Amino acid sequence: MLAWYAANGRRLAFRRTADPYAVLVSELMAQQTQAERAAEAWERWIARWPTVRALAEAPTADVLRAWAGLGYNRRALALHRAAKTIVAEHGGVVPADVVALEELPGVGPYTARALAAIAFGMRVGAVDVNVRRVLGRIAAGESEAYKPAEMQTLADAVVPADAAAWTHALMDIGATLCKARTPLCGACPAARWCRYAAGERPTPGPAANAPAKRKSALAFETTTRWLRGRILARARDAASGDWVPYGEAMGSHDADAVGEAVTAMAAEGLLEYRPTADGPQARLPQES
Repeated sequence: MLAWYAANGRRLAFRRTADPYAVLVSELMAQQTQAERAAEAWERWIARWPTVRALAEAPTADVLRAWAGLGYNRRALALHRAAKTIVAEHGGVVPADVVALEELPGVGPYTARALAAIAFGMRVGAVDVNVRRVLGRIAAGESEAYKPAEMQTLADAVVPADAAAWTHALMDIGATLCKARTPLCGACPAARWCRYAAGERPTPGPAANAPAKRKSALAFETTTRWLRGRILARARDAASGDWVPYGEAMGSHDADAVGEAVTAMAAEGLLEYRPTADGPQARLPQES
């Protein structure tokens, strides 16, 4: 599997470094974002803020502007807050400890272990949906065969000496070969040991047999996510420090819905908010 990765792994920009801060940035960017798009944004980000301290001292508005196009803007705030925490509590050095990493804003079990393996060479398994599918199929013929704690034990147990390459290899095999619906078992380097590839597949449990939830037929433009994205985009486009009016409808969302979204985003730290006689106004946070 490592040999397959050496020959076929995705050549993403952020894989050229083991710097803990750079890896932290890449992991938070790559959550729910196409890897190639995250890699492009990562290069610009590191060029602008090459160290933890540089990011910690950056204005929040600049951080949110730089995150444009990556979606889920709360991750930008979490990364900014993580940098501040690292400076305040760890002397500006990313901690080489899974427990301490999990205590950072925006860093959960997966991200902490991915960082520990890639940046510090620790033999711990980073388990995301792709890794769960690959290891579950190999060991049991089914991606959901193990409870989370059992899967973590398995993932930790199989990490070889080159933990960083192994972490990347599992991610890439899951993303490009061991796909959820159409796995390419004939091309997979793990096929000879894989129970799924051999046809040794357990009977799906009740959860797997349950009717699939129907996807919403609503157009994306009618969702709160779309509205929040447009609200933040308008604030990003404004001149630095300028208040932006939000007293009118946006798309299919009436003025009340816009106002509620602005208020919620301000409570999360994504915006600064003030009411006026003509309706709410907001801008990107001005503090560092």
